[in-house]
Amino acid sequence: MVMSALGSTADTIIKQKRYDTRRLSGVAITLDGVPNEEAWKSVEWAGDFTQWQPNDGSLASQPTQFKILYDDRFLYVAYNCLDSAPDSIVRRMGRRDDFPGDFIEIHIDSYHDKRTAFSFTTSVSGVRGDEFVSNNGNNWDGNWNPIWYAKTQINKRGWTAEIKIPLSQLRYGNEKDKVWGIQVLRRLFRKEERSCWQYIPQSAGGWVSNFGELHGLKDIPFHRQVEIAPYVTAQAATYKKEPNNPFADGFDTKLNAGIDGKVAVTNDLILDFTINPDFGQVEADPSQVRIDGFQNFFGEQRPFFIESRNIFEYQLTGSNAGGDYDSDLLFYSRRIGSSPHGYPNTTNGEFVKYPQNTSILGAAKFSGKTKKGWSIGVLETVTEREKATIDDHGKRRKELVEPFTNYFVGRLQKDMNGGNTIIGGIFTAVNREHGLDDILHRSAYSAGVDFLHFWKKQTWYIRGNVVYSHVQGTKEMITNTQRSFEHLFQRPGATEFSLDSNRTSLTGTGGTIRFGKSGGKTGKMGQIINFETGLTYRSPELELNDIGFMLTSNEINHFTWVGLRYQKPFAIFRSAQVNYNHWLRWDFGGKFIYSQFNINTNASFTNNWQSGTAVTYNNFDVSNNALRGAGALRRPAGLGWSYFLNSDSRKKFSVNASTFKFWGEENTLNFSNVSLTLNYVPINALSISLSASYDYGYRRQDQFVQHVDYNNSIRTIVAQLAQKTIRFTGRLSFNLTPDLTIQYYGQPFLTRPIYSQFGYVTDPLAGKYDNRFKAYTPNQINESNGIYSVDENLDNTVDYQFGKPDFNFIQFRSNLVARWEYRPGSELFLVWSQGNTPDAFSDLSSPIFSSLFNNAFSGGNARNIFLVKCTYRFLK
Repeated sequence: MVMSALGSTADTIIKQKRYDTRRLSGVAITLDGVPNEEAWKSVEWAGDFTQWQPNDGSLASQPTQFKILYDDRFLYVAYNCLDSAPDSIVRRMGRRDDFPGDFIEIHIDSYHDKRTAFSFTTSVSGVRGDEFVSNNGNNWDGNWNPIWYAKTQINKRGWTAEIKIPLSQLRYGNEKDKVWGIQVLRRLFRKEERSCWQYIPQSAGGWVSNFGELHGLKDIPFHRQVEIAPYVTAQAATYKKEPNNPFADGFDTKLNAGIDGKVAVTNDLILDFTINPDFGQVEADPSQVRIDGFQNFFGEQRPFFIESRNIFEYQLTGSNAGGDYDSDLLFYSRRIGSSPHGYPNTTNGEFVKYPQNTSILGAAKFSGKTKKGWSIGVLETVTEREKATIDDHGKRRKELVEPFTNYFVGRLQKDMNGGNTIIGGIFTAVNREHGLDDILHRSAYSAGVDFLHFWKKQTWYIRGNVVYSHVQGTKEMITNTQRSFEHLFQRPGATEFSLDSNRTSLTGTGGTIRFGKSGGKTGKMGQIINFETGLTYRSPELELNDIGFMLTSNEINHFTWVGLRYQKPFAIFRSAQVNYNHWLRWDFGGKFIYSQFNINTNASFTNNWQSGTAVTYNNFDVSNNALRGAGALRRPAGLGWSYFLNSDSRKKFSVNASTFKFWGEENTLNFSNVSLTLNYVPINALSISLSASYDYGYRRQDQFVQHVDYNNSIRTIVAQLAQKTIRFTGRLSFNLTPDLTIQYYGQPFLTRPIYSQFGYVTDPLAGKYDNRFKAYTPNQINESNGIYSVDENLDNTVDYQFGKPDFNFIQFRSNLVARWEYRPGSELFLVWSQGNTPDAFSDLSSPIFSSLFNNAFSGGNARNIFLVKCTYRFLK
């Protein structure tokens, strides 16, 4: 498994290797991990592996060999992993795609497009891993799960393996004589050494584009992959019974069924579909709470949406942009099947049965890549019309909380010039029925065009994209969008937009241009300098959040990164890197609003420990969002420092520790984080991980609280903030066999923001911090029963009120999952999940640790779900 791409040295000629295979004839191969059948003698062993890590370009410390055969249905690969110390072979277990211990893998570029590949990994313990590789090795999708077979054996000379890959799981053209790109890579766990058959220097400009070649494939027939996987689930839920609530008797049951399928339309293109999908076996989302107004981002975990998702990925910027610059996605699949947006109108005494998620009626995904270099992705999803049921003393009615909705995504890319030039485009659409027009857009569309061009052996590149969005709705809804946190068109002092309550649509654009170097000539110590610089913008009307993810708009950002990397071991280092970054920002009114500078360094040592540190200087910061539309706020400058230390992850016991600290000038800000993770592998089949983190955040006066009306104007209430957050995470994985695993995940979480020293904003852009706010005197403010009353003009009459904003959020989430792949592609899941979010507001005065553990594990408020899911995959 290689997790990033590398690339072409301008001064090193990579000699391409070639392997000639033959068609299997005569004696069949018995898959037992020992390649001793007569058929294997018809082809030669390939070997001569070269180190890729740590000593790039040196001979591998242990020899490795492989052979390849094929017939009309399968590709067969035999491995001979020689080892002078077979007792030191590490046979750790793990579930599929864990890549534990010693392993060997083959990457197959069956398209032979020199940009994509299929990776099949076999560990010495028999655990299989598989990934779809795209973007010339810059993207590795571990959610691709094909059907294939593997067996291993340990002997006195090392270990051997045999794998059998159905040709139906690969994509290839219809040529009579085929040439595929291949790479074979071995991991020697005890030395953390990786060696490969086709040597590719770490400074090379690409991974797949530098593979060796597999010849001798003749007259392979087209295999129309057809896989149908019906499923059935049975679920029971227990929870706290609510008196007089007919919808909460403490126990619910549900029986469900559906079908997943995969059909090969051509050799290159696959149709995936799902009808009434169920995702009850996926891990719960980690707890997150933000009080800064920005959205929470949750990763996708549902199998249908994560497999082949790389085809649909379209970011406004890339990873080197830093911070929140690369958070914008035109397609964010968690929008599909999310919690309903509406809530029914109720009165006292009424009870509500509310759907937790919007049901997905069906989804289809058409994806693949043609021999001519066209990558195609089409996704169509339909979600159910959801209604809440309201009970009023036995009389029931239903109210719409989510309209019937259609989601569409289309993605197209074309490789040209031998993979050195890629152009593409994307189009998304969301269309909803009428019903909740006051809170949802009637329709939302976005589109984008992107390009990438390499030159000088893919050492240099320029890439860019432009995006377009258009949302339509009622006047009320479009006004709400203009006033939303992402836009804030009501903000006084803004010259780049104005609030228009008569509009029924918004149209926005965004774009990025980036130029950089990745790879090239290295020095004697393997040192190389790479860089990237660019510009990205989001217009004020850009709106992506119906099917995408966007934190904010109205920004023009410049970013630059320069990195010096030492790729070869020297002194006490296996590798080391020093980086410089800076970020600058303007809004569309032409105001300069942000600058930040960063220097960081990290290193891997010869003992396989890792460490790194960073210093960040944020010398200027004006936020257009912090006051929620009441104006721009100048935030204090500050200095940040971080450090991490990781021990050798190969050991039975390992530790990861990190810390972060940020100081604001004149003691206006103070942010701290400390994190610790302990990993323990007592036996090869069992791994345990325990982590803890503590965050503390302090703002002296500029934390937004609320807007209130006062004397025909708006008062913006701010306060001093002291917020404490603790999170513990436990994971356990027990592997009885490579196909039978038990996993546990549990996370207690607490966050507690305490507000004090209330005041209001006076001059938010003042140069001196204390001139930006006016604090209330004790005579002006009084709290009673959770309500603050303010007599600002001291005339003994309450001028305005606001609620006490303090809270004590506690949550515990856990999953216990037993998974058995009882036949290839067919699985049985036994799941117990628990969620507990107690009402802990009254516990604000308790120490945070006692408050967390006294409330998170109180069984009275917990919701327990017990689920059995069985899938059976029919293969053609």
